[in-house]
Amino acid sequence: MKHQLRYSSSARHALKKLPREVALKFVAAFQDIAEEDDDPRRRVKRLRGSGDPPFFSFRIGQYRAIMSILDDVMVIHVIEVGQRGSVYRNV
Repeated sequence: MKHQLRYSSSARHALKKLPREVALKFVAAFQDIAEEDDDPRRRVKRLRGSGDPPFFSFRIGQYRAIMSILDDVMVIHVIEVGQRGSVYRNV
């Protein structure tokens, strides 16, 4: 089951501000997760206390991406991308 991949405007903006190498790694990883036939939740970490739908975190080095995964419409929605110390403040 493949998922659609959608980026929020803040996630697009954050990706542009990241070092190019890191941004490319995130985009490639998101594509891999979206195209997998397995459950995408196997590659991400569920955040505590997140609502409905729950939020998940995906990491590359010091950087994190916050996303939600909606199975009923098969969408992975990237909400925020940034450094570990600040990315969780906006969610």
